[in-house]
Amino acid sequence: MKKVILLFSVFIILFTAGGCAIADDDLTGGGDLWDNWNADQTFYGQDKSVSDKEFDETVKKLEEKKNKKIRKKQIPKGQEFHQSNETEVIIESTDKDSLPVVCIPAEITADDGVIPVGHYQIKGVKDESGNVFIELYQAHFVMAKFPAVETNDDFGSETITFAKWLPEGDDKIKLIYGSMDLNAYAVVEIKK
Repeated sequence: MKKVILLFSVFIILFTAGGCAIADDDLTGGGDLWDNWNADQTFYGQDKSVSDKEFDETVKKLEEKKNKKIRKKQIPKGQEFHQSNETEVIIESTDKDSLPVVCIPAEITADDGVIPVGHYQIKGVKDESGNVFIELYQAHFVMAKFPAVETNDDFGSETITFAKWLPEGDDKIKLIYGSMDLNAYAVVEIKK
C-alpha cells in the first residue's frame, strides 16, 4: 500500500511540474496559441469575415451548378423511340450488315460452279415477278443465288431473323432463311 501511495505521489508531482513548465513562457519560448491570433484576421488567414447571407448565396450557386450538370447527363442522346415505330426500326435493321450467318459444312454446287466450305451471310429475296431466291454473301458480294420455296413455317426458331441448314438425305442440304418479310428454304446438292 505504501508503494501505491508513493507511486501516486510521484505521478502527481511530475504532472503538475510538467504542466507548469509547458505554460511557462520562458521554457516554451512563444506562449500559447492565442498569442499568435490577430483580432483583425479571421481563421485560415482570411482578410474579411463572410456573412451568413454571402455564405448562403455561395452554397446556392454551387447547388445550381451541380443541378445543371445532372440535367445535362439525364438527357438521352439519339432519336426518340416510340412503340408505334418499332416495326420500321426492325425492318430497317435487316440490311446486309445484320444478316444471319450460316456455316456451310460441305462444298455445294451452284449454277456458276462450286461454293466452298465456309461462313456465309444468307438472305431470302423475292423479285418483281414473285420468284423467291436464297442468296449467299461473303464480304458484301453475292457468292450464290439459289431458287427457293416460300413458306409460312418458322422451323421452330425463336428469333425473328434466322438462318440454318438441315441435312436432306446423303447428297443434299436444306438452307433455311426467315425474317419479318419472308420465310423460305432451298434444297442444294453437295458436290460429289
